[in-house]
Amino acid sequence: MKNPEKELSGKVALVTGGTKGIGKAIADELAALGATVIVSARSKPTEVINYDFIAADLTKSSDNEELAQIITEQYGGLDILVNNVGGTSSPAGGFSVLSDQDWENDLQLNLLAAIKLDKALVPSMIAQKSGVVIHISSLNGKLPLYASNFSYGVTKAALNCYSKTLANEVAPNGVRVITVSPGMVKTTAMDTFLESYATSIGKSPDEAAQLVMDGLGGVPMNRLAQPEEIAHLVGFLASPKASYITGANYVIDGGTIPTVF
Repeated sequence: MKNPEKELSGKVALVTGGTKGIGKAIADELAALGATVIVSARSKPTEVINYDFIAADLTKSSDNEELAQIITEQYGGLDILVNNVGGTSSPAGGFSVLSDQDWENDLQLNLLAAIKLDKALVPSMIAQKSGVVIHISSLNGKLPLYASNFSYGVTKAALNCYSKTLANEVAPNGVRVITVSPGMVKTTAMDTFLESYATSIGKSPDEAAQLVMDGLGGVPMNRLAQPEEIAHLVGFLASPKASYITGANYVIDGGTIPTVF
């Protein structure tokens, strides 16, 4: 009998932004389930990583095409794609402080990077009549926060719509597309964001974190998520147990969103 703990044995998975934070936790989870895991990032980390690494700046079309070519040549294709790359360096303060470049940067990183990589890799999934694409979005794509990360939330909302639309198109070809929208997660990137936000408003990082949580309407579980908690959900969605799930957006936010839908 197949080992239920190794449900992804024989599968090849790519996790973008997979060297730290949520991405690393997802890579660890997929590997624990038996997958061969590849991770990508703009540059190789200084610490040792346990997975095959391919350097790629996914805001560049040429890097997406090269990444897809390497995967095809060295691994024979891909079964699971986790588009985890994302983030923002845009200033807090609402729409009036955002430059055209801020908008361009967030669009490239949070929306177009996923679109470009999907365009390079999903056709082979369609050809093999199987595959799973998981887009890591954000709670902010469903619950906007104009004061702290206006453009980030807007671009994640666009990613949500794109993901659902792609899911509808490729479902008849055996390819599932799913969105995961975490709330606040305890990562280095979150710490950096809170420090920057705190500086911009003259508060401490703890005060800034509380302001963000208050702006979300509060977090009923009264804490940030751990990266592993997001990874466990992604592992399930990538597995055969989720074979009838596509086009859905899974919010994992400690109960933050106050509405039913």
